Amino acid sequence: MTFAADLQVAPAVAMSLTNDPGSTNDPLQTATGVYVTIHGHFYQPPRENPYLDQIEPQPSAAPFHDWNERIHHECYRPNAFARVLNEQGEIIDLVNNYQYLSFNIGPTLMSWLERYDMEVYQRILEADRKSCDRLNGHGNAIAQVYNHIILPLANERDKYTQIRWGKTDFRSRFNRDPEGMWLAEAAVDYPTLEALVAEEIKFIVLAPSQAERCREIPTEENPDPQWHQVGGSQIDPTRPYRCFLPNGKYIDIFFYDGPISRDMGFSNVLSNCDHFVSRLGLALRGDHRQSQVISVATDGETFGHHKHHTQMCLAYAFTQEFPRRNWTVTNFAHYLSLNQPTWEVVLKPVTAWSCAHGVDRWQDDCGCGGGGGWHQKWRRPLRDALDWLRDELIKIYEDTGGQFFRDPWQARDEYIDIIREREASRNAHGSPANLENFLTRHQHHQLTESEQIDALRLLEMQRHALLMYTSCGWFFEEISRPEGVQILRYAAHALALAGDVTGIELETGLRDRLAQAPSNVASFQTGEGVYQQLVVSSQVSFQQVAAHYAISSLFTNYSPQERVYCYEARQLDYQLQRMGSLTLAVGQLQLVSEITRESSELVFVVLHLGGWDFHCCIQPFMGRLAYSQIKEQLFDTLKQASAAQIILAIAKLFGEQTFSLQDLFAEERQRIMQLLTQENLTRLEQLYSQVYRDNYGVLMAFHRDKLPVPQELQVAAEIALSNRCLTNIRALEQEASDSQLQLSYLAELEATATEANHLQCNLNIPQGKPALEKLIWRSLWQLLYKTNPETLEEDIHYIERLIDVGNQLQLTLSLDRCQELYFSRLHSSIQPQCQLTIRAHEILASNNGTDNNELPLSTEWNTNSLRQLLQLGEKLAVDVGACLSLLP
Repeated sequence: MTFAADLQVAPAVAMSLTNDPGSTNDPLQTATGVYVTIHGHFYQPPRENPYLDQIEPQPSAAPFHDWNERIHHECYRPNAFARVLNEQGEIIDLVNNYQYLSFNIGPTLMSWLERYDMEVYQRILEADRKSCDRLNGHGNAIAQVYNHIILPLANERDKYTQIRWGKTDFRSRFNRDPEGMWLAEAAVDYPTLEALVAEEIKFIVLAPSQAERCREIPTEENPDPQWHQVGGSQIDPTRPYRCFLPNGKYIDIFFYDGPISRDMGFSNVLSNCDHFVSRLGLALRGDHRQSQVISVATDGETFGHHKHHTQMCLAYAFTQEFPRRNWTVTNFAHYLSLNQPTWEVVLKPVTAWSCAHGVDRWQDDCGCGGGGGWHQKWRRPLRDALDWLRDELIKIYEDTGGQFFRDPWQARDEYIDIIREREASRNAHGSPANLENFLTRHQHHQLTESEQIDALRLLEMQRHALLMYTSCGWFFEEISRPEGVQILRYAAHALALAGDVTGIELETGLRDRLAQAPSNVASFQTGEGVYQQLVVSSQVSFQQVAAHYAISSLFTNYSPQERVYCYEARQLDYQLQRMGSLTLAVGQLQLVSEITRESSELVFVVLHLGGWDFHCCIQPFMGRLAYSQIKEQLFDTLKQASAAQIILAIAKLFGEQTFSLQDLFAEERQRIMQLLTQENLTRLEQLYSQVYRDNYGVLMAFHRDKLPVPQELQVAAEIALSNRCLTNIRALEQEASDSQLQLSYLAELEATATEANHLQCNLNIPQGKPALEKLIWRSLWQLLYKTNPETLEEDIHYIERLIDVGNQLQLTLSLDRCQELYFSRLHSSIQPQCQLTIRAHEILASNNGTDNNELPLSTEWNTNSLRQLLQLGEKLAVDVGACLSLLP
């Protein structure tokens, strides 16, 4: 039989080759039967503005703040709390899919999760711990090269730093060393394998198309096995392989099942669990081996984001279908510990899982990722431009860094420790003591304060020189896409940091090279146009941060020390005066970068002329006397109540450079815009409400006679009732401690909802949805964890009314977090107390109430309270039928 024929699927074995339930072999201890490994590659590119260390609003992700938030809502959190439903659509289990998935989560995404949703972050860490416990110390999580760069295209030093940073980041989170590592785009060549082995990575996961030939590992009995050509993706993915390197060392490789993995990403195979499991079963080989593994891999975002609700298919498969078939859910490291490779593989020279042309997708116009008639001729010039910049930065780092560090490259490798502390603590610069220890450990000599700042600038320069190679910048069809702009932002910040330390100007050289990268968008023409229009405009100076602080101080009561993005703002002096419609503020401000420790002491003046008109200027602090004179002159001029005179005085003292509302960072600018328009909106809302009240009878008459309502009257009704609903929802949020007021506002909200439905109004209250969801969650938490037996029935009824009014307002409430809260309390407290109550009832019934010695201890809730709590569970679509049916 030929090797290709040997790989043919044998459908008949799909059910027969299973773990024998009567066998004495434990499949977790001895390789026996069928194993299943489903790998999810969870990743988001770094999206933070490099100057602010924060993601700015991304309108394309609406209604969410940015794409991380949107994908988190659709994928990352739902997989931490994946629903298993009964036939009535009620929750019977909440499954942490990460406890069963093999997964890697990119460091940039994990850092965002750590900041944004600590509950999900902890669920992921807990899942890895539990998988370690279940699988003999082999956790589900594997590491990833740090910021997803294409390692075959990286220089040797960057290869090692990416691997070392990925390992250190992993260790700081999971408290163990990674056994495997996910390569960005599964891009690999032999120098990459040698680097992985040198850094003690035991295995990787690749696509079947990346193998060239394989054979059994030679033994004494069979010293020269036949090689099998598998370059057309014919390699058997149900076993691990060993790849021997030219230096005599080796790394183990798993090849995922290509057809099934493609079906998971691009067909509807995950829409039905039976369909999915049957599809997996077709991968089994009928060659009677003792064990084999079905391994598939796809982007983790498939489970919920690309394919909505498919995380529920996984949850049901993990907890119901796989056990029913006696398939063992495992991960690559555990399977490798039970089943060492008996086959070896030779890889193609350089390959990736998402490019049919090696790794040309990240350097050439190969056609991959194109579409719509657009070319990718910009890829090669972009790669060449960044390679040139990288090499120039290497010279600067070695020459100047050598003056600060004993070994600059070792310092860069270990700088990840400081990055992780900064991310984990989210305060100034991690633990100052650890930063001092880091500098002491690596410094060439005792560094002065200014030398420490330059040393940190150089390390940040190198960090951004790595970030500018994030693979997404080349992945798609156009250089001006957000991904391309983002890597150019990193490049711009890296060269700016180099200039700050050495005075060397690199921007002209970069722009000249970007001018050779043709854009598909006429308004940009080239990469240089993209850089000029989209990158330069996003750069941030100390002066801009100070202007942001100054203008926003008119609307925010800043404390003496505040965090403004990644800067510490210390207010050394501040004075504000109003004269008619004019508002003038003058202040002295010290800004300190949390990242590099560089600081700047500035003086600001901001004049608000009313409406949207702001006039702000910044200058360096020149001493106490000069500052006092500035204040005195400006406030004396303000007394004239002349906008022209005060603007002339500001120009004379501060010069011509000015900042306006447009120069504020996006979120604060939008907040102030809303505040400035609120007065006008309030007046308009009052006018619409008056029109609605005056014409209420007319509106009712039109509806009673089923006549079309005049648009002007219908719009007035919808705006008036929308405003009334929002007012009541906000009042409900604020009056949490006064139950009578809460009930009053809720009754008014219910009445307004009824009124809106009678008038067939389409209410526009998007802010009401998250507010009402939070209110329901808060009330439910109070009910379940701070129970007041005397008001239990009223409290439950209040929550039910909140849910009902949300439905009446057609807000499509998401009660996911309420369900998760209730489900946790159901299993930790309500269900056990139901069992105690049932047991007590049985004892009393058996002895006619004459002997109470065997009665269990009293419960937190009595029988009637438990019944009410269970009925609330029904309202939340949680399966509580078994408990309800058994309660006496």
